Amino acid sequence: MFALVDCNNFYASCERTFRPELRLQPVVVLSNNDGCIIARSEEAKAIGIKMGAPEFKCRDLLKKHDVSVFSSNYALYGDMSSRVMRLLGKLAPEIEVYSIDEAFLDMSSFTRFDLKDYARHIRQTIRQHTGIPVCVGIAPTKTLAKIANRLAKKNPEYQGVCVLKTHEEIYSALERTTVEDIWGIGRQWSKLLQAKRIATAADLATASAPWVRRHLHIVGARIQAELQGTSCLEMEMVRPAKQSICTSRSFGRSVTTLAELQQAVATFAGKCAVKLRKENALASMLTVFIATNPFDESANRYWGTRTAALPYPTHDSIKILSAAETILAGIFQDGKIYKKAGVIVSAMVPKASYSTTLSLFPEEEPDEPNQRDTTLMQAMDAINQRYGRGTLHLASENTESWKPTQDHLSPSRTTNWNDILEVKV
Repeated sequence: MFALVDCNNFYASCERTFRPELRLQPVVVLSNNDGCIIARSEEAKAIGIKMGAPEFKCRDLLKKHDVSVFSSNYALYGDMSSRVMRLLGKLAPEIEVYSIDEAFLDMSSFTRFDLKDYARHIRQTIRQHTGIPVCVGIAPTKTLAKIANRLAKKNPEYQGVCVLKTHEEIYSALERTTVEDIWGIGRQWSKLLQAKRIATAADLATASAPWVRRHLHIVGARIQAELQGTSCLEMEMVRPAKQSICTSRSFGRSVTTLAELQQAVATFAGKCAVKLRKENALASMLTVFIATNPFDESANRYWGTRTAALPYPTHDSIKILSAAETILAGIFQDGKIYKKAGVIVSAMVPKASYSTTLSLFPEEEPDEPNQRDTTLMQAMDAINQRYGRGTLHLASENTESWKPTQDHLSPSRTTNWNDILEVKV
């Protein structure tokens, strides 16, 4: 048996955790630069606020219903997610963190427990320790657990917990689930299935197996088997190694000078280097891209990108920043108004598997990685971990001139000493 634990309206719930007066009030969270609505509380959904809607188009509706609006606070959301996942790791022997707000639990060893009672215990524990509401779906396969979780979230009669155990319970759930709501069935496949009068999960489960395999391939065949109760997707306790890392931002204001772009690109490159070191990986390729407003219909619209191979695989911030600045100089066009930039490191290799090849001509390869660079990066990371991210950084990194718009940013209550709540008695 698998359990899927999913946090309800996660970003909005994180904001409510430290604002209990908003518990029953409509809350929305905006995307980068306070552009579009990316999270809504149930109360916000009820008044007709759509997911992905631009904030300026909903401004009258937000004001009319006194909706609390927040800018994205990813430091808070990431830390709250870590707290939830650590708790789940204590409540089950095996956990697969599927996303920032979802995790699969292996419940196969809970044969002596009433699964519904234990799912309620999970909900209560997470709510008590973090303030985040969750729903729990339990079923014999991951795909069925996804369906169970959706039923638990969408139907109040389940009270946040849905267990699909018997054949009758499973078939009833499949009949109530449309094909477009099945995990792994995308928009194109749902159109194909509906054209063949396969409208529900129950229809797909009982469809011709050869037809499903011919049109939906091996992925579709696995989904069908999972719907029939045969587990094809095992728990993934070890996250697959990343193949690339991207850091990019849309600017809060227009950027026109090379100096400002260099500051932004240097900051993104520095963040990529930090992420590489956390992954214990080295990057061999580096990509830099810059872009003007994509909605600008004039001839000034521009997208510039270039990829270059690094002299050797590295996670050294200084080396990556230097290469990024060189690439940026080659794609920058004067007179353009830039709204976005980003850095991608790719062709990643594990640090443990990489060994430096000694050169016969060391004087011709001054960029050869050495222990001094590694020690410097370790010291830099240790200081930032102790005193806070960004305490120590390279001089070329600067967010003041191009930082994104965050007019509704909440305090980082769990990650910033200056924002920690004070309790006065």
